[in-house]
Amino acid sequence: MGQAFFIQLFASGVAVALLVGLAAWARIARPTGPLDDARARALLEDEFPGRRLDAIWVASDGQGALAKSGGLALVICRLGDGYVARQIPWAQALQASFRHGRLCVDLADVAAPKAFLNLPAWPPKDLAA
Repeated sequence: MGQAFFIQLFASGVAVALLVGLAAWARIARPTGPLDDARARALLEDEFPGRRLDAIWVASDGQGALAKSGGLALVICRLGDGYVARQIPWAQALQASFRHGRLCVDLADVAAPKAFLNLPAWPPKDLAA
């Protein structure tokens, strides 16, 4: 093993260390924490500016939320290391399948076909359709 090998090995190590440092500094692929009511509300207001949120239900595991806004349901769910937001008719959200504490909302979107939310009960008893 010659001197050129060790120089190349050292340069490769420095390059890897720089890339790791850049990823840490840029917060690339950092996992996001679970949603709470305030964070879900802030994300929905950011995605759907000007919409009034009548009620919001956050999944018990913090992986998504569903909000009623007039005749629409605003759905936010985890996809990859971030969240996606979609809007569907409120009637469609009320008819979503609910089994074993898990709501399955069909979003009819190629990028995010279904949203799964862990909720204690569905449909909500305290809100008129």
